[in-house]
Amino acid sequence: MFDFGIIPPAMFLGMVVFMLYGFPVAFSLAAVGLFFGIIGIATGHFSEAFLHNLPLRLFGIISNDLLLAIPFFTFMGAVLERCGLAEDLLEGTGKLFGRIPGGLAYAVILVGAVLGAITGTVAASVITMGVISLPIMLRYGYSPRLATGVIAASGTITQVIPPSLVLVVLADQLGRSVGDMYLGAIGPSILQVTIFVLFILVMSIIRPKSMPPLPKEVRGDFNWALLAKVLMGMVPSIVLIFLVLGTIFMGLATPTEAGALGVVGAMALAALNRRLTWPLIREAMTSTTHITSMVVMILIGSTCFSLVFQGMDGSRWIEHMLSGIPGGPVGFLIFVNIFIFILAFFLDFFEIAFIVIPMLAPVASSLGIDLIWFGVLICVNMQTSFMHPPFGFALFYLRSIAGKEVKTSDIYMGALPWVGMQIILVAIVIFWPESVTYWLDRGPKVDPNTIKIEVPGFGGQLGLPPVGGGNGSSQIPGLTLPPLNGLPGAPAPGK
Repeated sequence: MFDFGIIPPAMFLGMVVFMLYGFPVAFSLAAVGLFFGIIGIATGHFSEAFLHNLPLRLFGIISNDLLLAIPFFTFMGAVLERCGLAEDLLEGTGKLFGRIPGGLAYAVILVGAVLGAITGTVAASVITMGVISLPIMLRYGYSPRLATGVIAASGTITQVIPPSLVLVVLADQLGRSVGDMYLGAIGPSILQVTIFVLFILVMSIIRPKSMPPLPKEVRGDFNWALLAKVLMGMVPSIVLIFLVLGTIFMGLATPTEAGALGVVGAMALAALNRRLTWPLIREAMTSTTHITSMVVMILIGSTCFSLVFQGMDGSRWIEHMLSGIPGGPVGFLIFVNIFIFILAFFLDFFEIAFIVIPMLAPVASSLGIDLIWFGVLICVNMQTSFMHPPFGFALFYLRSIAGKEVKTSDIYMGALPWVGMQIILVAIVIFWPESVTYWLDRGPKVDPNTIKIEVPGFGGQLGLPPVGGGNGSSQIPGLTLPPLNGLPGAPAPGK
């Protein structure tokens, strides 16, 4: 543990103590980093010139174009949260599925997935669906535990479904493409929605009284008018999803440019709903400013901490400890996910992404783990941070809008089965990497052994030697050179 000195573990312990004390995370990280930076200079771990990298790193954060995607996606979600789109979607979809047991629960899951794809914020999804659906579900006989659980879980799908802010941050920290991270998250997103739907299906068969169908006078008749209403809510949302994600996947726009397109699309949807007002824009801008400022300050603090931590050989200390975990890459992934699951009781996903991921990524890379797979897996794990009692933020959001008739114990107990389903998804992604990498491996394959380079003027072909093989000859296979006197301008023999 102390092969690299006592300072790296002391830095890690100091960070934990500061955060447990309740001091703001951004300032805690910066304070610990600067304090141990002074110790590092005094003890000769590095010179004062090493800390000259800090201003360069801070400038790199401020000038990072990729991070512009965060305010764009946040503003897009804030506008859509307030423009009434969720209300229309939930009302129409609830009536469409309301004639079967668990119909409202199905509607909440599907609308939660759509909102996750167009808003990207858990708070917006949980609060909006809770305000609209929870009173109706309770009024018509739904179990309080089931109703609160499905609303909170459906809101957390936002963490995994692109364009998730978590995926943007993880892509930046892992040094990978946001587009690849989004492609990798498609499989787990589909699996998560499928697992939730199957759970409701099983529960509607085992305990139909806990989720009865809506009365006919409430759901109305199943007719073309109802279908048209649902489609009018879905089609603009699908168009906006394509506008944001399709342009990234097709290579037509960067994530930042796609976020800007999403803002334009969100404002257009608000205008179509006749709710694009100055108060709406002002509230969305205020919310965006708060979230973006928080993210940038945490990133600055974590950069200060990580620079000094690396100067103290902290990264080598982490790699030394984790690379010896039994089980190889799978054992490492199981340990890391348990570790992050515990951290998520106390830390926000931004804090985990900025503090922990830079320490773990080099170890994962050295073990041959695909960093896209690793990042999506961590994202799937971190969505449980919003659900597990007693510190899940989704549960806090739901408690703030639920009536007094809903007990806090019901909210906590109702969340447990959904946490279990999210943990099942984590296990699936660990033991089935193709659930992430399948979407990344769809490009054309090129065999290097078949590549031949035509060399003009040489009358032959330059073929690449077989990958990983060779007979030790210094001659390049496939290269046929004419005699020297055959080259233009070469002297004739004997001259």
